[in-house]
Amino acid sequence: MNALWEFLSMSDANVRFVTIGSVLLAASSAVVGCFTVLRKRALVGDAVAHAVLPGVCLAFILTGEKNPLILLLGSFITGWLSLIVIDAITAHSRIKEDTAIGLVLSVFFGVGILFLTSIQHSGNENQSGLDKFLFGSAAALVGQDLITFGAVAVLLLLSVLLLYKEFKLLSFDAAYARTLGMPVRGLELLLTTLTVLAVVVGIQSVGVVLMSAMLITPAAAARFWTDRLGAMVLIAAAMSAFCGAAGAFVSFTAPAMPTGPWIVMLLSLLAILSFTLAPRKGLLARYLLQRRVRRQMTRENILKTLFQLGEGKGEYQHSYSKEQILERRQQPLLRMKDGLQTLCRQGLIQKNASGWALTESGKKEAQRVVRLHRLWELYLTQYLQVASDHVHEDAESIEHVLTPELEKRLEELLDYPTADPHQTSIPQQP
Repeated sequence: MNALWEFLSMSDANVRFVTIGSVLLAASSAVVGCFTVLRKRALVGDAVAHAVLPGVCLAFILTGEKNPLILLLGSFITGWLSLIVIDAITAHSRIKEDTAIGLVLSVFFGVGILFLTSIQHSGNENQSGLDKFLFGSAAALVGQDLITFGAVAVLLLLSVLLLYKEFKLLSFDAAYARTLGMPVRGLELLLTTLTVLAVVVGIQSVGVVLMSAMLITPAAAARFWTDRLGAMVLIAAAMSAFCGAAGAFVSFTAPAMPTGPWIVMLLSLLAILSFTLAPRKGLLARYLLQRRVRRQMTRENILKTLFQLGEGKGEYQHSYSKEQILERRQQPLLRMKDGLQTLCRQGLIQKNASGWALTESGKKEAQRVVRLHRLWELYLTQYLQVASDHVHEDAESIEHVLTPELEKRLEELLDYPTADPHQTSIPQQP
């Protein structure tokens, strides 16, 4: 607890530099990453992250010093050049974008490693710490670095804030933006430039190897929590800022633990939790929804089966055993027992000594399901020219999802029919 209070007090200058720098870099990268993810260019961040290494090394070779502004400029030039090369390869050859990204990434990174090796054998005493750009070293941030990176982070955030509507339209419908007269190509170049800047300012914190995770992971995680771009940007920025501060705290309490990799680890953990627990799009929510739908389908199929068993004699309140129901419709016994119990609680069926029977409300619900089934069979045969002996399976699925609006539309299209393709009577609405 004492360590936490000491960390939050920011009394140590190095702790201030690392924490504030990590938060700014993480948040600004996440904001730009949202637009990268929505434009389906997630791999571009990885290409840029690896392509900045030759720029860093070349800037050091030409100047002989590790001035952050000069290194930032060199890495920006090669990072931006890598995206231009990717676009040129994709536009003027049959090579697709993912292949072009792989080519550019490997070539630029290979050149960067060659430059780095050359620097290591040059004998320049200023080279120490330059290899930290490979894996990052947030603990090496100083006041001058913080000013530089903070200025770039503010520039990124202001650019997105001022051009939010334009970037939003570009991400979702570039063709429509073009018809409105927007400078789509210029906006794409600007967004590309911001992406490069986001990667460049983060390499000293997490390195070229992990920087793409800083760009993409929070955006991908935030996408599971909302369908609104504004909320997605805020959630991604908040996640990244929190992980930036938490990563700095881990390094503060355990100096042997590097800040950058811990930021990525925490972001990955939040992403896994988002993929699993998000209320609408998470794996757990989807599993629960699928289970609800399966149970609903089972209940409706039981009602339909009881209705069909009594349809021949017109005795819809007659009781039938589980064996008779299973003989008419095969389904898992455990699931059917659960469905029967639920229908009984809902008052749609009732149990007596000889089995299960429809109640009056259960009969109405069963009529609705059978009616939708037969209307859909008729629609398939009349409008899609499907053979009458091939429509049953499709109707078995669609009957559970047709809404009252679609039911009314089907009736109008079919001119209020009374029989299905098999000349079986279609129950009328009660």
